[in-house]
Amino acid sequence: MEFLKAPIVILSLTICCVTSAPIKGGYWPSWAQDSFPPSNINTTLFTHVYYAFLSPNPNTFQFDNIEATTASALNSFTTTLHRKNPNIKALFSIGGGSFGTDVFSNMASSAGSRASFIRSTIQVARKYGFDGADLDWEYPQTQTDMDNLGLLLGEWRVAVNQEAKSTGKPRLLLSAATNYMPEITFDEVCDYPVASINSNLDWINAMCYDYYGPWTPDATGPPAALYDPSGDGLSTSDGLQSWISAGIQRQKLVMGLPLYGWTWKLADPSVHGIGAPALGIGPGNDGSLLYSEVQQFNAQNNAKVVYDTSTVSYYSYAGTSWIGYDDVNSIQKKVQYARSLNIGGYFFWTVVGDQGWKISRLASQTWT
Repeated sequence: MEFLKAPIVILSLTICCVTSAPIKGGYWPSWAQDSFPPSNINTTLFTHVYYAFLSPNPNTFQFDNIEATTASALNSFTTTLHRKNPNIKALFSIGGGSFGTDVFSNMASSAGSRASFIRSTIQVARKYGFDGADLDWEYPQTQTDMDNLGLLLGEWRVAVNQEAKSTGKPRLLLSAATNYMPEITFDEVCDYPVASINSNLDWINAMCYDYYGPWTPDATGPPAALYDPSGDGLSTSDGLQSWISAGIQRQKLVMGLPLYGWTWKLADPSVHGIGAPALGIGPGNDGSLLYSEVQQFNAQNNAKVVYDTSTVSYYSYAGTSWIGYDDVNSIQKKVQYARSLNIGGYFFWTVVGDQGWKISRLASQTWT
């Protein structure tokens, strides 16, 4: 997960037994420290908030490179959230989309390097007051990577259990952000270690977004559609159902929701539906706009807003600019859909994208 392409494999250090209460998560990007400090977060709307991101030393696989300013930000994050809401869980997310895969692949490839990483994550969590850790490995590239991820999760669970027993402290939470489906294809098709996930993680954060974006520049598309009428499997329903079919425990499956949109430049302003020919990215930061920025764009440009019932997604257009995103109806229907599946909850990437907490509040009220 990163701005705005996330999210991300995510490991959160959490209690092993997930309760029936839904997870209402949100990622807070550390680069928003000045514009949107943790004190701005409405902690009544979330059960878990993730600090994004911390990265291990690529050589030692430990967090031995935390600078003073980062250390201060970590302390501020946990202290602020726990003061505002003592019941909220604060986790730190490790890696992120821009961190890449090589360091994680190397770390997970041997017992010694896995142990160094695990030991350091526990030390960071305790030192800075976190309730858990979240692994954002984007993405394991081979089945060997996936198998090593399974080993890592098992050893991590043993370590956090032992640490809690020896110290008498609450057990740290463990979660992982994953692909929206339990399999992913690079040079080969590889499958997430579902059995290890069930045994060792408290939940996974399935990144149910980024189905279309700047990497599909020739035509517009719904970035986070609930349904895919084309049958290509690029949808949240396809992703969640495939995880369930793969055998994941439903309460350990958490659905990702985007608080941003992707933009395109239309080839012909008169052709503006989903799948319209495009000439690359449109307005925004590398073709992305926060949800709040989408609302501003629509108002300032008198954009035409369309709710597409077949995909359960929104798009808007003005001139040659086209934006795909989620809004009130699509978010509510997604949360209702996830609840009907009896899965573990939902999370947002990222909390800074909302407009007056409109979407976050709606989601929280929909799943009470």
